Amino acid sequence: MKTSVSRRLVLGTVTALALTFGLNQSASAAETASDFVRRLGGQLVTIVNSDASADQKREKLFPVLEEGVDIDSIGQYCLGRYWRTATPEQKAQYLKLFHQIIVNAVSEKLGDYRGVSFTIGGTTQDGPDQVVDAVLHRPQQPDANTQWLISTASGSPKVVDLKGEGASLRLTQRGDYSSYIQRNGGKVDALITALQHQIDRHGAPKSE
Repeated sequence: MKTSVSRRLVLGTVTALALTFGLNQSASAAETASDFVRRLGGQLVTIVNSDASADQKREKLFPVLEEGVDIDSIGQYCLGRYWRTATPEQKAQYLKLFHQIIVNAVSEKLGDYRGVSFTIGGTTQDGPDQVVDAVLHRPQQPDANTQWLISTASGSPKVVDLKGEGASLRLTQRGDYSSYIQRNGGKVDALITALQHQIDRHGAPKSE
């Protein structure tokens, strides 16, 4: 199975790692989408720059991503039409694994992107959501334009999609998951097994 979730999510996460240092203000109802992206980035930067081990960093990332990313919504979207046919037990197991996949994808490449900087651009409306533009400046690599789709449907700002180099995380992963399930007899359990194997290779983060 393809691992584009790692490639696409890492691109978006690197943007967060490059956000302004020291922005640790608490969230509020009046927090703008761009302020939210800066705050989330500040939390991630603190973790990355710590002296913790890779496993410890992964564990610290878990609650930050749980708070700042609507992982359930993204996971449901990525499963596409198979979400409607999955049993309650399959949905619960899939989402549990998807949360771990997201954290592993972020932590896997953390050490590869230090020394980056960024420029935050404008914020535009996309239906009920907002898109925050950011340009990522990476040492010895071309600048990367990224877009963060921020939703407040849950009652607070959360990331619901990341776009980089014109590709959407959730659209790309939805295509990969759908193709994998189709190649395996239309069975959601086949995807669940593949995700479990992927997690077993990387280790699962510990929830609080």
